[in-house]
Amino acid sequence: MKRIAILGPIPRDHIVTHNGDLIQKWGCVTHPVIALSVMAGGKIEVVPVSHLRSVDLDNVKEVFQGFRGINLKHLTIKNDQGDIISLRFLDMNNRIERQTGFMDPIMPDDMKGLLDCKVFVFIPISDYEISLDTLKFLKKKSKGIIVFDAHGPTTACLVNGERQRKFWIDRDQWLPYIDVLKMNLEEAQASWFKKEYETSDFVKTEELNREDLRAFADHCLDKGVKCVYITVDSRGCLVYYKDRGKTKEEMVPAIKVENVIDTTGCGDSFAGGVGFGLMQKPKDFAGAAKFGNALGALRTQGKTFAVFKPLAETKKIIELGYIRPN
Repeated sequence: MKRIAILGPIPRDHIVTHNGDLIQKWGCVTHPVIALSVMAGGKIEVVPVSHLRSVDLDNVKEVFQGFRGINLKHLTIKNDQGDIISLRFLDMNNRIERQTGFMDPIMPDDMKGLLDCKVFVFIPISDYEISLDTLKFLKKKSKGIIVFDAHGPTTACLVNGERQRKFWIDRDQWLPYIDVLKMNLEEAQASWFKKEYETSDFVKTEELNREDLRAFADHCLDKGVKCVYITVDSRGCLVYYKDRGKTKEEMVPAIKVENVIDTTGCGDSFAGGVGFGLMQKPKDFAGAAKFGNALGALRTQGKTFAVFKPLAETKKIIELGYIRPN
């Protein structure tokens, strides 16, 4: 049976949505793990890899009960540390975050027994949660595809619990060990920085334009990354990869939804969908983005994991979402 590992924190989330609703649940890794379990119906093994507080372990395991194909042996409590997050959404895409609990980093030792996984999906939410040594270890010891979300290295936790965007200054040390890099526009801006800034530069808020995004993608691909995904909110996802030595850019439009209820976990679900797509066709980057968009769209449709659908239904959603007009 093929295996996919989803690596990162399982924070205890306290969320106030853009509609003012209060939601308390377990986040991050739980979204793609359950999405893939529901979609695959037990035909693949999904392995969440996370460090938890000992007081949370039984509750987290209970979240996964009843879902098929999930291996819980890599949820550990060795250092009794785990993430605790509060999120207050200002609108569908912007939120204020605070963090009061901190998972210890995922290290090479956590990879024991996982080297045969076809895909490793890393979804850190803060810059300390994944050790670079872990990616180096996998590159050396495993043939699995490494999918990495830039949300982690572009997010810092301050001493007052505030979570803030930061520049990914050591980016080029990481890129050679990443096969597929996923990020949103804010994270792209924090990853494609100048070598020096004037003080006035820091008050500018213009997002990167398509030319900037392509230059950034070119840089990543030249450093060894195979594909760069940049999600552009409700518009969809830009996909960059090399074809016969030249950078190719594709826009994979978002799958439209009528009513957005909760966007928490959409990026994590997208990353899981990409990982699933690459398990099927390792070089079909645009096709993997469609799985990512489908799981991200489904995640918005409710407050529970009941939003996710089996593979046949998910493929139907993709098919209907990408029907081209005559």
